[in-house]
Amino acid sequence: MTEAQTADRIFVTSPDDPRAKPLVEDLIREYDSRYGTLFSSEGARAELYRYPAAAFTEGQRGAFLLMERAGRVIAGGAFMFYDAGTAELKRVWADPAFRRQGLAKRVVEALERAAEAQGYTRVYLTTGFRQPEARELYLSLGYRPLFDPTIPGELYATLPFEKHIGALRGVTPNSPLRAPAATPEAAAAAASARKAQTASRKSEVAA
Repeated sequence: MTEAQTADRIFVTSPDDPRAKPLVEDLIREYDSRYGTLFSSEGARAELYRYPAAAFTEGQRGAFLLMERAGRVIAGGAFMFYDAGTAELKRVWADPAFRRQGLAKRVVEALERAAEAQGYTRVYLTTGFRQPEARELYLSLGYRPLFDPTIPGELYATLPFEKHIGALRGVTPNSPLRAPAATPEAAAAAASARKAQTASRKSEVAA
C-alpha cells in the first residue's frame, strides 16, 4: 500500500452529507451512460434517490461510508437492511481518477466489517450486466453468483451475489439461483419491479 493509500480515511456519514455529492453525481453519470432508461424512464437519478437517506443509518441497520484522501472524497459505498441476517450493498463507487488502486475492494471490505459489527451474517447485492468490472470485483472477494454465468447477463438485467460474513464467514451460502427471463426486456421489467418493491419497503420502515 502506498503512503497516500495508508493515509486514506474511511468514515461513516450519510447520503445527505455534502461530501457525498461527487459520489452520487458520478454514479448517476456512469449508470446513465451504461443503461440509459433501461430500468426507468427517469434514468439513474431516480434510482439513486429511490431509497430514503434513513435507510443507510445505523438506526435502520444500515451504513454509508466515504473514503477521503487529502480532503477529497475518492470512493464510497453503503449497505441497508435486507432481512434480519442480511445486509444489501449499495452505491459502491471509486472516483475514475483513482481507479485501479483497489479502492472498491477496500470499501467493500470496510462495509463487510461494519455489517458484521451490526450482527449481520450475510451480504447480498446486485450489479448491472453492463458492469463487468463490478462482477469481477465481487467474484474476487468470494461472493457467490446467484445466477448462471453461462447465460447472457441481459437475461438477468441485474446480477445478484451473496456472501457469508461474521459468524458464518467462510461458510458457502446456498440460496437458490435466480431464473433468467425469456427476453432482455422481460428481465429489465422484472428488475425494475424488484427495485420498486424494495424501495417501497424501505420507505415504510423509515416512516
